[in-house]
Amino acid sequence: MPSSRSTLSAFVQFLPLLNLVAANTCSQVGALNATEVKRSPSIEYLNEQQNYWSTGCSALKPLCILFPKNVAEVASIVTVLNNNNETFAVKSGGHNPNEGFSSIQSGPLISTKELNEVRPYDAASMTVRVGPGNDWQDVHGALEGTGVTVVGGRLGEVGVGGYVVGGGLSFLSTQYGWAANNIVAFEVVLANATIVTASNTSNADLFEALKGGGNNFGIVTAYTMVAHFIGQIWGGNLFFAADKTTQLLAAVRNFTENYPDEKAAIIMTAELTALGAVDIWVMFLFYDGPTPPPGTFDIFTSLEPISNNCKTRSYYDLLTYNNFGVLKGSIYTITTETIPLPSIANGAEVLGAIHANWRNTTKSILGVAGIIGSIAYQPIPKVLARKARERGGDLIDLDDDVDRIIIEFNLSYWFDIDDATIDQATQRLYQGTRDLVTGFQGNGKLPEAYLPLFMNDAYFRQDYFSRLRSHDFARAVRTRYDPDGFFRDRTKGWKL
Repeated sequence: MPSSRSTLSAFVQFLPLLNLVAANTCSQVGALNATEVKRSPSIEYLNEQQNYWSTGCSALKPLCILFPKNVAEVASIVTVLNNNNETFAVKSGGHNPNEGFSSIQSGPLISTKELNEVRPYDAASMTVRVGPGNDWQDVHGALEGTGVTVVGGRLGEVGVGGYVVGGGLSFLSTQYGWAANNIVAFEVVLANATIVTASNTSNADLFEALKGGGNNFGIVTAYTMVAHFIGQIWGGNLFFAADKTTQLLAAVRNFTENYPDEKAAIIMTAELTALGAVDIWVMFLFYDGPTPPPGTFDIFTSLEPISNNCKTRSYYDLLTYNNFGVLKGSIYTITTETIPLPSIANGAEVLGAIHANWRNTTKSILGVAGIIGSIAYQPIPKVLARKARERGGDLIDLDDDVDRIIIEFNLSYWFDIDDATIDQATQRLYQGTRDLVTGFQGNGKLPEAYLPLFMNDAYFRQDYFSRLRSHDFARAVRTRYDPDGFFRDRTKGWKL
């Protein structure tokens, strides 16, 4: 039996081989085709490696970054990766803060930056073809002045790729469903490097699974999206002091249940920072039209906000303006829970308890350097579920039995020495909310309901697929298109 010293020696000798495998991928891809392969300290490498919303992701250093320019180059990369048997990551906009999901240490990173087409609007088919290397502001900027738009992100700097395969909640979702419901076709590179189209008429099961299935089934290299007519819109922010919390929680409950207009949308967020330096509510409002009809948002504006900057503008202008909500330069986490809407009789108790869990958890870590905590209430009325089903459905598979609210929690901070503290707090946020929901359901103060998680806001510890009633279907699709577990075993993400 070998000694521990000889075993350690053998392992140390093996370590260079691990880097050699990745090095082989980097060099082999460069030799196969015209794919750009960049290594540190090139400007292209550093710019892309640092272009994440969370510095926790940019702290990971890939051995090289691959910049394919078309689907054939992506297929060649997948062929090399199959032969070299190593882990890798694929990056679109870099929004997801879960470390390793679109970032990697000492392995190859595939950047979709050069897959950035926004093909001109096709009036005959009412579609636009969009590459995953775009941010939504790139897409809407290209469509500015055409009179059409697509269902996409609510902040301009959110990337296209992960957003769509995670579902994609939009200001337009109560009119048209999730962003994923507005895909006509996906261009996909499968685990065996085959290039396929997934649509209603070709690989229809894959088409369904990609709408909310994340990175389990292939690398999407293009999205053909439904175009929708749009003109001037109205939107901006309302700001409230924290002493309006009770009234605002009641207002978001009532707004969700009595949804006034499919063209209206809101995000209601509360922000808390160290020592109470910031303790405020910031609402994002949107209306698909130059002016909302009287009464649409009165439930909020009647509460006398500190400031109101809503105005008529272009959709592109609103999304780029909303980038003020993008806070880079910190490590951050996102987590989520889905709750059924409480009745008007129980709303104050239920939403008050959930909000108190957020405040108490955040206050317990206000000593962490650079800490900012936020909670966002995102209405998911029954009409959104109906529109999603009318447009072909998706893996999320919402019913319209109840109204829902998707709650998003964010914690941002400066230094990785606080990672463990923030990880524990993040778990208290989502698990504490989940415990409150099940408790209120147990005593009849919340209805029983199907409550899937929203992938785009989920934390890496959350089991996304176990909350889907379509998980058996998703597993069968994964087995068909990736029988050897290429994406399951070689990439990080929420896995079946």
